[in-house]
Amino acid sequence: MTPGAASQESVPARGSADAVVVCQQLTKVFKDFWMRDRARAVSHLTLEVRPREVFGLLGPNGSGKSTTIKMILGLLKPTSGRVAVFGKSPQDVDIKRRIGYLPEESYLYGFLNARETLEYYAKLFEIDYRVRERRIDELLDMLGLSGAQYRSVREYSKGMQRRIGIAQALINDPDFLILDEPTTGLDPIGTRQIKDLIIELGRRGKTVLLSSHLLADVEDCVDRLVILYGGQKRAEGTCDELLTAGDRTTLETETLDEGTIAEVDRVIRARSGGSKGLVRVGKPRQTLEELFLDIVEQARKADVNTSGATHGGETASFLKAEPEGRQVIESLLKPAAPEPAPQAPAAPLAPAAPAEPDILQQLVAKPPAPSAGSGAAPRQPAAAAPAAPSGPDQSVISSLLGKPGEENKR
Repeated sequence: MTPGAASQESVPARGSADAVVVCQQLTKVFKDFWMRDRARAVSHLTLEVRPREVFGLLGPNGSGKSTTIKMILGLLKPTSGRVAVFGKSPQDVDIKRRIGYLPEESYLYGFLNARETLEYYAKLFEIDYRVRERRIDELLDMLGLSGAQYRSVREYSKGMQRRIGIAQALINDPDFLILDEPTTGLDPIGTRQIKDLIIELGRRGKTVLLSSHLLADVEDCVDRLVILYGGQKRAEGTCDELLTAGDRTTLETETLDEGTIAEVDRVIRARSGGSKGLVRVGKPRQTLEELFLDIVEQARKADVNTSGATHGGETASFLKAEPEGRQVIESLLKPAAPEPAPQAPAAPLAPAAPAEPDILQQLVAKPPAPSAGSGAAPRQPAAAAPAAPSGPDQSVISSLLGKPGEENKR
């Protein structure tokens, strides 16, 4: 273990008292078989994710975004530097319940359907039966998968699988949500919906770490962002701080005729001594995304059928609820009727043991034909009754099953 990794486990990073994530001089170097430096994925990265904010981690492919996320999750140990999550080491198991994670590639079980997938992840968090059923219904509706919830995940498109991945990241109602390239494979409808969801989660007090190389997707929903390149931080700040152009002024008015535009230009030049004037005059146009969404919305209103994911419903109610209210509701639901546990059949197993030989003997036993004038023959089955607890004749059962001698081998 490297000295940096050892210090990481013993002393958490220091930052703001209420910071959700603090990284200090975080460095990760991957080595080859001979322990030579093969790739420096992250180099001396310092950042802080504050509560109730949407934080963007941006950069091109290979800039160190996913490596940073894996160190925050405790999946990778840093070569040097420190990282703390909720004031604790990322290896601390207690913080895992408070985190939701969508990896860059969704690793799903193809033989399960959407509902079974969410059931599986909900059980990992030991969520009460009634609560998880309600959450699954709401998540499937929110992501537009209610109509395809019983299809195997292997039959889904990449975009539909991405939606299920987002649902599993939200099933435990996390305080801190990490989304690594959440819009990969999504169509414009799904992309717009995920961006709206991220904004809504930020408003509801969730802390979101959003990693992406699609800058347009991030610009609409993050509060602060860091831009990485070559594993190093190149810029940090809010969108307004980083994107506002200080050498331009934009004026937006109703449609103007050429004479009015010329008069405005004349006034500007007169007031600036001829050093400034109108640079460009044009009409605003909608984005391609807006046009696409408008066309799809019109088709949806016309009830045009689709076999893929639908537009989706409202944000799941458990994601909207404030933490205090949610705890009260779930505390009332939890003592209710428990999940129909598979232990229920355990009760009849006790009487089943003696009953099994009786049934098998009725099927296997061949009572002798009663002989004339003999009263002993009818008492023969009664004589075999004491041997019932020892089980039926194994050779007979094996011959019926077609596997002679199998019981003797056991």
